Amino acid sequence: MLKVGLTGGMACGKSVVAAALGELGCHIIEADAVAHRVIEPAGEAYAAVVAAFGDAILDESGHIVRSRLGERVFCNPAQLERLNAIVHPAVRARALRAFADLAARDPHGIVVYVAAILIEAEAYREVDKIIVVSCTREQQIERALQRPGVSEAIVLARLERQLPLGKKKEFADYIVDASGSLEETLRQTEVVYRDLRRLAS
Repeated sequence: MLKVGLTGGMACGKSVVAAALGELGCHIIEADAVAHRVIEPAGEAYAAVVAAFGDAILDESGHIVRSRLGERVFCNPAQLERLNAIVHPAVRARALRAFADLAARDPHGIVVYVAAILIEAEAYREVDKIIVVSCTREQQIERALQRPGVSEAIVLARLERQLPLGKKKEFADYIVDASGSLEETLRQTEVVYRDLRRLAS
């Protein structure tokens, strides 16, 4: 099983590249999706997150409202670090279990772990190859602002908390430049996939 980390800055096009790799036959694990599961009421990090941030982040049914939690942490570096210290170990543990399960079922497969902060969280140490998806900062801001419920202040705060793309590229085995057309991004992704498939065989 070849373990591949897929990262990049906010709104760079990671989801597009991940979807293309999935269609080409890779197994995809989204760190965001795993993070959502670990803060559900039955999740490993739920109790600790509620204890740290209070009942005000909960809805009537006791579920964590991620937008309320986000308001508390994304413009406050200390609170964001506190949240990450709770959630990241649980996410990493789930991801490692998923890697092991997939390796048992598909020894020559490719699993792609999609994580915006793959480098910052040092999860890159647990993968064999790293893909960094990039575009211009202006494109990041423009694309991010098209998402529902996102303000420019939140976008800029999140960008400020992430490692600059130039630094992420230093860790890359492959770089997909998603600043051009969708077709060009997909073409680059296919080139990367062919090399990964060669390595996984």
